[in-house]
Amino acid sequence: MGKKRKHEEASEAPKKEIAPARPQRTLVGWKEGEVEKQRDSPVFRNKEKVLVTCSRRITYRYRHLMLNVVSFLPHCKKDSKVESKESKGATLNELVELRNCSSCLFFECRKQKDLYLWMAKSPGGPSVKFLVNAVHTMEELKLTGNHLKGSRPILTFSTNFDKEPHWKLLKEIIMQIFGTPKDHRKAKPFHDHVLVFSIVDDHIWFRNYQISVPHNETDKVDRGGLDKMTLVEVGPRFCLNPIKIFGGSFGGPTLYENPFYVSPNQIRALEKRKKAGKYAKKVKAKTRRKMHEMSNPLEPDEFADMWKE
Repeated sequence: MGKKRKHEEASEAPKKEIAPARPQRTLVGWKEGEVEKQRDSPVFRNKEKVLVTCSRRITYRYRHLMLNVVSFLPHCKKDSKVESKESKGATLNELVELRNCSSCLFFECRKQKDLYLWMAKSPGGPSVKFLVNAVHTMEELKLTGNHLKGSRPILTFSTNFDKEPHWKLLKEIIMQIFGTPKDHRKAKPFHDHVLVFSIVDDHIWFRNYQISVPHNETDKVDRGGLDKMTLVEVGPRFCLNPIKIFGGSFGGPTLYENPFYVSPNQIRALEKRKKAGKYAKKVKAKTRRKMHEMSNPLEPDEFADMWKE
């Protein structure tokens, strides 16, 4: 008889070899497993996209202003006109989501006279409603400044923006909407113009300047040589009068309301009343003159009928 096998040897079973994972199949071919790079801190990438649209029955000047704004925002997307109704907020939020955007600029024209500008962060908010005054488009001004289309702007703000909380909120919204992302595919990787936002009389005044640098060999600018750089205005020009700041996108709780805001309808009504007051004064003057003539009649003239015979 042969020797008995030990218990340990009997318990051991042959190990099966595990097959390597099958690579993922794509339309281009087989995709091998990529080694993920481990980073200590996640890098923030700005993916800001702005939807720019307007309301129906907008005038040509305001439409040209919107196109001027689109020309220096390479990260924006244009869309068709939206009906200016009470339900425009839900429509615009749906459009922003469909176009894969995170912000919205909506130019709303009322009575073909007044222009309102909505700046909104979608879908969570906040949103701001402005009244746009002192509009001057690029075609109208014919300024000598000219910067490259798609270049990234330098945003500058006056010191008033850091004084009150609502101005700080407006500054942050403007920075996120008008600041071009660094690695955007349509943006140029350099700065050659400045967008200026300054507060005067509780209004935000907008200007766009080109950074002009001499290119002669003798006048070549060294790094940091700001004394030789000049600013040339490009346009457009407009003034923003803040009306309300809402907590949501195109609505929600009111975070701030401008106490000095007077609607254009009230201004036009006051002007009509002034004109109506002038007409009423003329009518009263005529009635007073008639009453004076009736109370003080002229004496009969003795020579009035001399030549009748």
